[in-house]
Amino acid sequence: MGLYLCVFDGDREVEGVDLGSYADFASLRSHVLSTLENSKRGSRFPTLMLHADSDGEWAPGECERLAQELKAIRDELRGQPPVPFSSEWQRDTAKQFRVVPQSALECFIDVDGELAVERILGLAELSIALRQPILFQ
Repeated sequence: MGLYLCVFDGDREVEGVDLGSYADFASLRSHVLSTLENSKRGSRFPTLMLHADSDGEWAPGECERLAQELKAIRDELRGQPPVPFSSEWQRDTAKQFRVVPQSALECFIDVDGELAVERILGLAELSIALRQPILFQ
């Protein structure tokens, strides 16, 4: 089962991100937990780390905090060495889109080979601008 995050404006989907499986999202959060939070879940990035990954939403107010957290995560992961991709589809997608990670940030991608942290950050910024939540689907 896959994790799709999206922002709607009324009945129209404005933007969405397919992050692959829940396990892939968990892999990103696990890396953040172990390398950036010193294994203390939510100590630095509570909006990202303490939200259930299976359903619900991030409200626009939460997205303001989420965006700040994601910017810090992005900046810190850029300084970390690459780690292995968490799944076969990620390895295949990276090969297809010629993604050769130079940092840990580049090792967490969506199904289009884009950086997962950047894509979620884009949704958070869109949520803030439109005053609409990010929905977990």
